[in-house]
Amino acid sequence: MVDIDEIKRILAGIPDPEIPVISIEELGILRDVRLEKGEVVIDITPTYSGCPAMKMIEQDILAVLKEKKLPPVRVNLVYSPAWTTDWISDGAKEKLRKYGIAPPGKTTVDKSALTGKPKNLACPRCGSKHVEMVSQFGSTACKALYKCLDCLEPFDYFKCI
Repeated sequence: MVDIDEIKRILAGIPDPEIPVISIEELGILRDVRLEKGEVVIDITPTYSGCPAMKMIEQDILAVLKEKKLPPVRVNLVYSPAWTTDWISDGAKEKLRKYGIAPPGKTTVDKSALTGKPKNLACPRCGSKHVEMVSQFGSTACKALYKCLDCLEPFDYFKCI
């Protein structure tokens, strides 16, 4: 007998390979778990098209479920609707901050590119809002590199998507 809720609990514990302090569930990548024609089907959505972590996430899912001796498991990449930072849980945003990554804002509505006004970011280390962007791309494509002008520490900002 396949317990879908138990499978969801198991998968909720898989960490994101690029940011191991948050799980694929907290990040909003894990979309659905269901049983179809005797097969466990898991839908995941990449944070952006071509995200290199997706293959590792798929392998992690298959490995953890193989131990449970389940019926065949299939992992689908689902691109629509596209992933958004709105799907990151509030708890995960706080974990990002504590890990040293400035989390995305509460909404994906970010007009700073249109208005030229800087983002209202706080340094995840000291809390200062006196920060500047160093590079539009940080340690991964979904992050930008910033520097705090008070504590002088660099930090990633998880871009709103």
